[in-house]
Amino acid sequence: MDSGDNEVVVDFPHLIRVYKNGRVERLFGSPIVPPSPGDPATGVSSKDIDISPEFKARIYLPKLTNSTDQKLPILVYYHCGAFCLESAFSFLDHRYLNRIVAESNVIAVSVEYRLAPENPFPVAYEDSWAALQWVGSHVEAKPGFEKEPWLVNHGDFEKVLIGGDSAGGNIVHNLSLRSGSESLNGGIKILGSLLCFPYFLTSIDFKEDSLPSQLWGFVNPSTKDGVDDPNINPFVEKAQSLSTLGCSKILVCVAEKDELRNIGIKYVEAVKNSEWKGEIELIDVEGEDHCFQIFDTETEKAKILIKEIASFIKKSCV
Repeated sequence: MDSGDNEVVVDFPHLIRVYKNGRVERLFGSPIVPPSPGDPATGVSSKDIDISPEFKARIYLPKLTNSTDQKLPILVYYHCGAFCLESAFSFLDHRYLNRIVAESNVIAVSVEYRLAPENPFPVAYEDSWAALQWVGSHVEAKPGFEKEPWLVNHGDFEKVLIGGDSAGGNIVHNLSLRSGSESLNGGIKILGSLLCFPYFLTSIDFKEDSLPSQLWGFVNPSTKDGVDDPNINPFVEKAQSLSTLGCSKILVCVAEKDELRNIGIKYVEAVKNSEWKGEIELIDVEGEDHCFQIFDTETEKAKILIKEIASFIKKSCV
């Protein structure tokens, strides 16, 4: 056996381990589960689709109540996991998306963007942007483009939102900025951006040896600015102006015990103080920690937060 098979070169205990031969062992996360034609708890149907030859997504359709041609808002969702963990196909994300889709009555496209370290930055951003452009391509599809029937039959392309947790929240912020300066296929617009427990860092709030800072360097080894890279620190001088966010409404969720809480609140204040013309809301959950509503969707506070997220989605589409 090659000695590199067992020699560890990067080790984040209980999270992820990289071996000398390039093998990656992920120690945190939930099992991969298949899509379901009808979730017993929510009635939501799901299936896996190809976005491109490089990556896939899981699409969710709520139980239709009015008619077979019912049109619904579209939520493009990006999962948590510090850009290197978890999956759109994991048990936790599948269960969570079923709850969100049922409560919000939306079609959701949960993106399986490629993970670091096998695919270091900015692959996650590029995959995430490509998924959003894929949704827009259904409006004016070019010859050879294979449309997804659930989106064609039930998607309202005038009501598109993006959302994500932790690293997914960071992706949502960066896609919102990009959509403020670049057009989306089909002329679609982002009505609402949902950032739950967003993964932002600054050198003021996080030391270089902190776990969030070390993970950022791990997934983005080419960065020269560390945690003051504009992709992870939206407050630095060379970051794109928050006034250019290309969405109409924003919801930011934080939790009392989450070490990212204060920086999430700082983000809300920074957006308010910019010249951005939209509306931003903050939900601060007492007594809870990072992404708590994903780890257990059945607690009282998780149910409340999911309802508040659904309320934001519905308000954004009015």
